[in-house]
Amino acid sequence: MNDRITTELWQQLWQGLRNALSPPPPLILSGRQALVSAYPVSELATSSVALAAQAVASLIDSSQPLHVDCALASRWFQHAIRPINRQPAALWDPFAGDYACADGWLRLHTNAPHHREAMERVLGRHDNRQALAATVTGWDRFTLEQAVVDAGGCAAALRSREEWQQHPQGQSVSREALIEQSLQPCGPPPEWSLPPARPLHGVRVLDLTRIIAGPVATRFLAGLGAEVLRIDPPGWQEPSLEEEITLGKRCARLDLKSAEGRRQFELLLGQSDVLVHGYRADALINLGYDQEMLQKLKPGLIDVSLNAWGWTGPWRNRRGFDSLVQMACGIADRGRQWQGGDAPVPLPVQALDHATGYLMAAAVLEGMRQRRLHSTGFAARLSLARTASLLSDFPYSADEQPAGLGARQPQDEEQETVISHWGIAAQLRAPFRLPGTPLLWSRSPSPLGSATAEWLAVSEQR
Repeated sequence: MNDRITTELWQQLWQGLRNALSPPPPLILSGRQALVSAYPVSELATSSVALAAQAVASLIDSSQPLHVDCALASRWFQHAIRPINRQPAALWDPFAGDYACADGWLRLHTNAPHHREAMERVLGRHDNRQALAATVTGWDRFTLEQAVVDAGGCAAALRSREEWQQHPQGQSVSREALIEQSLQPCGPPPEWSLPPARPLHGVRVLDLTRIIAGPVATRFLAGLGAEVLRIDPPGWQEPSLEEEITLGKRCARLDLKSAEGRRQFELLLGQSDVLVHGYRADALINLGYDQEMLQKLKPGLIDVSLNAWGWTGPWRNRRGFDSLVQMACGIADRGRQWQGGDAPVPLPVQALDHATGYLMAAAVLEGMRQRRLHSTGFAARLSLARTASLLSDFPYSADEQPAGLGARQPQDEEQETVISHWGIAAQLRAPFRLPGTPLLWSRSPSPLGSATAEWLAVSEQR
């Protein structure tokens, strides 16, 4: 664990959130074990968790010192929930992963059934991964990347950092802010009570996010007392992550392409305080919900959105995931060099997802602070590619190799177990301590689509 890098990342994140050159508040660090990587993943985990926690302190005007456990922050980038007496869900589809092409490497992301079907329209169906690998060897990596994307699938060719910096998308991302922010037209003064013990009690968060980054953000907000209602389209499933990222939330379904679904969505939005969404750049706009319309439906809305590849450039509407961004932007190639091998070496965790999730949570809390100050709405935009750009600026030198995080220990977990639809599980302790403001969840994880698409009455909230 490198304290200098942690400090530099902390300063950059703070400046990205507050748009000011003032120094960030001090951190009290402990548990300096670090994940082994070519990049300072644990330092990124520590500083991004700290940013979200400090945003809480700023919102409630707390002057209490912020303590961050670096090892616990790193473990939250792995798994918050550990199933007991049962196997954890498989994280990857059998055909997802890295494949050698004729001129390099390519990663296929096939976890969603329709993404796997898109890949098969290009490469055909195969009985096993070895057979698919044999087919891929006949393709040029960039040709195959584009073919899978054109078919509606998800793929990324391995690029060096230099290749990414010369790519039109890499150049576009380099010009974007880490957390792009804007104040929106005036809204009514908020009625939030912000009690220090549960700062977000009574705050309604409409969650239109999937997979990891956005759900991490809304899970954090739920841990501060927010009522989080996650909305998914009919049929959408995330079996590998459902238990992990629905902690503290209610989960419902709506079809935003139907008249009834749109009507209910607009009703929910009009009663929300916060909207967090992770659709591709133009997806909500194409449904008729641009920033102006969102503010019209809910004056003063806190609107925080995520995109994989950035908000400008030719890839702004391309499907993307953490592992694909690592391949394209040079992170997996740097790992390959660090290991001294031929195959790509990604980060040991989905660090871009998790870090961006905590930055999104910090942006929500900063938006709430701005709304209290100015009675305005607030919008922020973040991307996995821009977070990757930040991390890429801090590669470890050859003599800066962390010793390793080690196995999860009993003292890392809460004493009380989590009981949910899936069974019994252990949960990590909170990665930070802000005296008087604990991070805790009043709802167990819940299956997607298990709740009705409506807000609870105040008497029903927990």
